[in-house]
Amino acid sequence: MIKQTLMFSTPVLLSLKLNQLVIRFRDSEDEVTRPIEDIGVVIVENQMVQITVPLLNALAGNNVSVVFCDSKAMPNTMLMPLVANSTQQESYRCQMEASLPTKKRIWKEIVEWKIRNQAALLNKLGKNGSCLRQYYENVLSGDSDNREGAAAKVYWQRMFGKGFVRRREGMPPNALLNYGYSILRAAVARALLGSGLLPAFGLFHRNRYNAFPLADDVMEVYRPYVDEIVYSVYMECPDIGITKEVKQRLLEVLFADVRMNKQTKPLEVALSFTTASLVRALKDNRQHIVCPKML
Repeated sequence: MIKQTLMFSTPVLLSLKLNQLVIRFRDSEDEVTRPIEDIGVVIVENQMVQITVPLLNALAGNNVSVVFCDSKAMPNTMLMPLVANSTQQESYRCQMEASLPTKKRIWKEIVEWKIRNQAALLNKLGKNGSCLRQYYENVLSGDSDNREGAAAKVYWQRMFGKGFVRRREGMPPNALLNYGYSILRAAVARALLGSGLLPAFGLFHRNRYNAFPLADDVMEVYRPYVDEIVYSVYMECPDIGITKEVKQRLLEVLFADVRMNKQTKPLEVALSFTTASLVRALKDNRQHIVCPKML
């Protein structure tokens, strides 16, 4: 089932009633409800939104990612449940006890698929993705010679021109990419918890200030789906900011068509297949991670 993504950009009161998220508007007696079980992600953008503790507990109990934005309306932090899977202890043990060679093998697969999807997107946009073949065909265990980084330099220049550098605080459309990746990251973290994994322990990403390094690992193969939307928005208007309309378009990444196991699935559903396969790969060194193939 595809879960709903709710974004609150105006002052509202959010509460819980009969396992329903209740939305009350200021200066109005009207209210709107949404079943908690139908929700996947909640984005609290406006600084004046009020939300009750019982609602937060209900959202966490149903493995809903709650994203809180800062004063600039950029995603800043996430609320994630501590218990989201009935076999968590077993999955945690496999995650903690996975050998370094196993982690390196999985990271190699992630890097290969990421670059393949980048190449597929370039082809889709008429920008000759074959230039990335030499990178995804020669990834070593653990990507020890940083093929990912080398491919990224070529990829970004093909996407947005030779002067473009992918940096968080860089030139447009970096801000659009930041917002899209934040949404994707929240959805990946939710899928990881649903599969019984701890987002705090990564395969490759390691930073003492990063609470979700495993989400950053897994989302790599899905980043091109954000890039495609950002490219479309940017080509329409290079000077556009992060407007309400742009945010809505970036949220659509969760419903993008993803090719996986010869079937087409919404990206949000595909994430659960990827994270479930990651559990199997951590348990059994012969298992491969299931990754999306960009159409």
